Amino acid sequence: MNPAVPFWRTTQGTSVLLILQATLGFAVMDTTVKYSAALVPLLMLLSLRYILQTVLTLAWRFPLQRRQLFVTANPRFQLLRGTLLLTSSTCMFFALRHLPVGEFTAMAALTPLVATAMSAWAFKHRVTPAHWLLLLFGLVGVVLVAHPNGQVFSWALVFPLLLIFSNAGFQVLSSHMSGAEDPYTTHFYTGLMGSLITAPLLFFVWDTAALLQYWYLFIAVALMGNFGHLKLIRAYRQAPALALMPYLYSQIAFATVCGILVFGHLPDQAAIVGIVIIAVSGVCNALLSQYEAKKKGVLA
Repeated sequence: MNPAVPFWRTTQGTSVLLILQATLGFAVMDTTVKYSAALVPLLMLLSLRYILQTVLTLAWRFPLQRRQLFVTANPRFQLLRGTLLLTSSTCMFFALRHLPVGEFTAMAALTPLVATAMSAWAFKHRVTPAHWLLLLFGLVGVVLVAHPNGQVFSWALVFPLLLIFSNAGFQVLSSHMSGAEDPYTTHFYTGLMGSLITAPLLFFVWDTAALLQYWYLFIAVALMGNFGHLKLIRAYRQAPALALMPYLYSQIAFATVCGILVFGHLPDQAAIVGIVIIAVSGVCNALLSQYEAKKKGVLA
């Protein structure tokens, strides 16, 4: 790297900046969802988030790609991937009604570790003992965040647990599909699947008064979700996913700060320790994966 060129203007620096923007966007979206939970029907918020994603992607990419936007080599995988992400989003929306943003984000951050284990089961990928130890370490962090005497211990913990497994499946499938699909095509089909599945539910939850009064919340959730995913797409086009994975854990910090600023919520001591443990185990898992990839010559 040329020392005269600032880090943020290099390819690596640009991709890291894009990842940080993505995680900030996701943290703001999650905070907005939690704020909206008491004001608007969550299923309506979820459905319109996907419908707006589909419309915005179509309006932006169709003039550039035309029919190529709809061309996919793996239609069944696209359907399954979209369904898994919708499941994750649904769990996230309902979890945030009951759980603090920071603690929820930390628990959800266990997903890459579970995805590593799921890859071993689904595609027979070899997982080293170090990865299994990091997964156990991360689980200890989750127990501390959700300990029985803590602020978040409730039946609602079932939502982040379901999210971890559905999102892990989503990540494993996305990794399996990478390189074979145009990322914007995948983004379009993700929104389309969410729209098709949730649109019929609008008949039961539609609230015109809520939409007219809180229209800005619906738009904010959709825009922040699109912003985050599109920044991720751009980042992964500039650098390998393994090289960027450690920076994804910045979302925990952003979400915790948002929780403090918007809701005045500060995690208790055990939860703070658990959040740190989850973040450390996740970053170490990402760095270990980087090292293994470099050793095999997969990552430069």
